Amino acid sequence: METQPTARTRQRILVVDDNLVVLKVLSFKLKSNGYDVLAAVDGSEAIAAVRTKKPDLILLDLNFPPDVGHGGGVPWDGFLIIEWMRLMDEGTGIPIFVITGNESAKNDQRALAAGVRKVFHKPLDHAALLVAIGEALGPPSAPT
Repeated sequence: METQPTARTRQRILVVDDNLVVLKVLSFKLKSNGYDVLAAVDGSEAIAAVRTKKPDLILLDLNFPPDVGHGGGVPWDGFLIIEWMRLMDEGTGIPIFVITGNESAKNDQRALAAGVRKVFHKPLDHAALLVAIGEALGPPSAPT
């Protein structure tokens, strides 16, 4: 008896942040609202996840400490991650929301100019974030 691969039915969100508390809290909130969650702590992991896991939406921090990602030789920040994702076929069309602790209007404008859909400032308003995700993706799919 042959088994056929099952189609993915739940929407997958990639959360990219070097802060493990932020990753855990967002993962919990998103999972409890019907989304599958992928996590990455730096640009290298984020790029790999986009290539192999094909998320439906990306939540991306802009600021990473200087030592994050240097093992791979690339000093990642959120803007470089956005640039790389937009150059990859797999990253084309994936909505990106920025989650940042930086209150700079200049950074907000730069992110939006780079194609980011929305910018959310930390501490996050989880209700507003979930509404924006729902608007971008539609309602979460039922678990399989």
